[in-house]
Amino acid sequence: MDSTVRGTIEMTAAMAILGTIGWFVVMSGQPIMDVVFWRCAFGAITLLIICAALGLLRGRLPLRIVAIAALGGAAIVINWLLLFSSFSRASISIATAVYNTQPFMLVGFGALFFSERLTMTKLAWLGIAFAGMLLIVQGSPDAGPNTGNVGTDYFTGIAMALGAAFFWAVAAIVTKKLRGTPPHLIALIQVSVGVVMLAPFANFSHLPADAWSWSMLATLGVVHTGLMYILMYGAIQKLPTHLQGSLSFIYPVVAILVDVVAFGHRLHPAQIVGAAAILVAAAGMNLGWRLWKSKIPAESLQAIE
Repeated sequence: MDSTVRGTIEMTAAMAILGTIGWFVVMSGQPIMDVVFWRCAFGAITLLIICAALGLLRGRLPLRIVAIAALGGAAIVINWLLLFSSFSRASISIATAVYNTQPFMLVGFGALFFSERLTMTKLAWLGIAFAGMLLIVQGSPDAGPNTGNVGTDYFTGIAMALGAAFFWAVAAIVTKKLRGTPPHLIALIQVSVGVVMLAPFANFSHLPADAWSWSMLATLGVVHTGLMYILMYGAIQKLPTHLQGSLSFIYPVVAILVDVVAFGHRLHPAQIVGAAAILVAAAGMNLGWRLWKSKIPAESLQAIE
């Protein structure tokens, strides 16, 4: 099988798995702190086995690399806590759409800390995403009867999803410092940090009493963490960046479909337009789409952007 085809299948599977994560979080019936702790715990066991099988545990990583990976892990764990908490407040669909403002967080970090230039194209996509955010906020539970089963703490849910996107961008910036380090090993360090961070807050005195809850938590760790990382990192090694970016939008589409099919959530028309605007703007940012033709030669335009 051609490597690009194989990578496409792996990335599609990874994003489809990621798109179902909200269902497992909700159906586990556990407090979010416990959900994230057990995801990290089961994920750490899975990734430890994978790293050992790949021979990645031989040798010793420099302390600096471990410290940077641990910092990224702390950001990832906070990201999960905020995102999972937003599901019950703003719905899986809305939280996922808002969460996909991640590319704009990265652009902001690039401009603030790395002196990267903000082009007119990037600002235009940012403006479209911001307009989408306004439409989503306007389509709150008080906007009409078609909003469906949206949580009562709607605006807090949106803020949490934005916070999750922010910490995802922090983790992405930190991970850039780890080029050359095996990604499965980075993931193992990150989820191990999550276990240490959340162990003092996990409710060990009232563990899930039924097999269903344990199966949901185990799936989040083994499938949505261990297997998803294997598929995603395998795909990244095989696919060009533009194809990775385009396939990543399978995640929000699947998440919205799961919300509609599993929970019967129907978006208000303003929310549909707002979510679409954010996803299109994020796609445009990731894939380098231009909103207008330029008379500047292509070589010069690339230099500017």
